Amino acid sequence: MAKLQKNFWTGVKEYFLITVGVLMYVMGWIIFLIPNNMIGGGVTGLGSIIQYATGGVIKIGYTYFVVNAGLLVAALFTLGRSFGAKSIYAILLTSVALNVGQGLFPQEIIQLLALDNGKLMCTIMGGIIVGVGIGMSISQGGSTGGTDIIALIINKYRNVSPGRMILILDAVIILSSLLVPSYKPDGTLMAWPDKITTVVYGFILITIVSTVLDLYLSGSRQSVQIFVLSQKSAVIADAITSDLHRGVTVLNGKGWYTKQDTEVIMVITRKTDLNVFLKYINSIDPNAFISVSSVTGVYGKGFDKFKTGIKK
Repeated sequence: MAKLQKNFWTGVKEYFLITVGVLMYVMGWIIFLIPNNMIGGGVTGLGSIIQYATGGVIKIGYTYFVVNAGLLVAALFTLGRSFGAKSIYAILLTSVALNVGQGLFPQEIIQLLALDNGKLMCTIMGGIIVGVGIGMSISQGGSTGGTDIIALIINKYRNVSPGRMILILDAVIILSSLLVPSYKPDGTLMAWPDKITTVVYGFILITIVSTVLDLYLSGSRQSVQIFVLSQKSAVIADAITSDLHRGVTVLNGKGWYTKQDTEVIMVITRKTDLNVFLKYINSIDPNAFISVSSVTGVYGKGFDKFKTGIKK
């Protein structure tokens, strides 16, 4: 019963964070990018090209939904049902929010936050918000759709950075904007020099998004290695195993100053759980000697899976 309750609240937390990530993603587009006729990567970037080319008749949300429906079918067979369920939720929410949200924010707010600050600042601010939004969704096992679905499929079998893969795919979409006309919000046709400038801003945008995405994912997955020397090593090891549900390795050591044998506890855990571990150890033995160091490339049960490219 307790396990079912834990799984329920874990699911609630995951969907809540996916929702926050999606709303951040949408706000980045609606407030900073669309008012400036900016073009990004992914399906949203493709949808923005179509929206500008049709003078707003076909909004981003429609293109976003149709294209992602096909990508989701591939993702369901490759990444599993749990990914599909979360991503269906994220994509439906994003599709609706991209269409409805464009009419929710008053023009005065968009003018103050975006248009008055210039295109470069809007590119930077929008890119940061969009990158964090995608990162939040991916870290919870979902996706905002588009090229990050393709990136996750490839990342499942290859140790390729999701941000770098998205960067390559998005570059093609941005360059394709040069082949179609683009109309500004006031209905005027965008001049050719302005389109070239928009492409440059588009490359800046996807660079910022991919960088922020990688920083977010590496931060949320970063692990630490903890060494503990204590007279109560057995009690601490049992508590970590039973209460904190992490594996513990006990090493034999010898204090060279005291010439006494001792036991060294070694634990590897997520950086986000570090404070909980430190407080827990301190509550058992306030005099414990603790060493903490950052580690990368932790593979195995409870951590990342090593991707060999060979499907079993």
